[in-house]
Amino acid sequence: MDTRRLPYLVDLARLGSMRAVADVTGTSTSVVSQQIAALAREVGATLVEPDGRRVRLTPAGRRLADHGIDLLAAIDAAVDDLDPAAEPAGTVRVAGFATAIRRSLMPVVAEFATTHPGVRLTFREHEPTEALGLLEADAVDLALVYAFDLAPSAVPIPPSAAVGEVLWEARWGLGVPDDGPVPAAATASTSAEVLAAYADRDWIGNSRNSADEDVLRLLGSVAGFEPRLTHEADSLDLVDDLVVAGLGVGLLPHDRPVRPGVRVLDLPDPPVRLRCRPVTRRGRSSWPPLAAVLRALR
Repeated sequence: MDTRRLPYLVDLARLGSMRAVADVTGTSTSVVSQQIAALAREVGATLVEPDGRRVRLTPAGRRLADHGIDLLAAIDAAVDDLDPAAEPAGTVRVAGFATAIRRSLMPVVAEFATTHPGVRLTFREHEPTEALGLLEADAVDLALVYAFDLAPSAVPIPPSAAVGEVLWEARWGLGVPDDGPVPAAATASTSAEVLAAYADRDWIGNSRNSADEDVLRLLGSVAGFEPRLTHEADSLDLVDDLVVAGLGVGLLPHDRPVRPGVRVLDLPDPPVRLRCRPVTRRGRSSWPPLAAVLRALR
């Protein structure tokens, strides 16, 4: 089997049409069809079948595509390992959420100017689902994603991806108006009691990620109410503004300065922790420039 044909099948499984595969690979549909047909002859199995005016993978095609992800990752790793002692050089494309870029990546750029001048980092600010989609499409080399410990399933990991160890974690609390005496909820012993004190308020979720909403609904259910998610914001600064204006309450990190008029109440039990992890395509983490970045992040 000529493994150079496998990417066409893997991309067809991911993209769903030969036209899309041709666009991604810069070829034509006839070339894609020929490569997959040749692959079918080599493995002695039917890999695609007609589906109206398009084609779809057969069960054998799906199985081979799944194996293809691992095979291609192993090939990438083998090539990367040929010269592990070489000075890292190249561009590492990163997609990640704003806090991770500021906290984890920007210091690496300054460090690498001295330690690895041949490595260049480019950043794209994206929420986890978006960043993982770019990683799956091979548009970036590294995704920095987050998940709350109370909502770990909010970010599905693609089968072609490998998740690294937690880089850092941050405690989150409930952002409420700071408009007078310390509220009684500030001394509550459970997170559910804190939320219950604001059950009649409007709530603020995240416009690009469901994790905040999942955490609020989980804690709200323990407290016996359904949070009324009225607003959605991607910017933490905008969450501050909405809270100060009395338009809602929502989750905010403890380790971030807030604007005057906002108080972040502790969520003590269970605590709400956001954890940041690096995600790469399987087999790519040994590529010297990327390996250097991952070492610096750790």
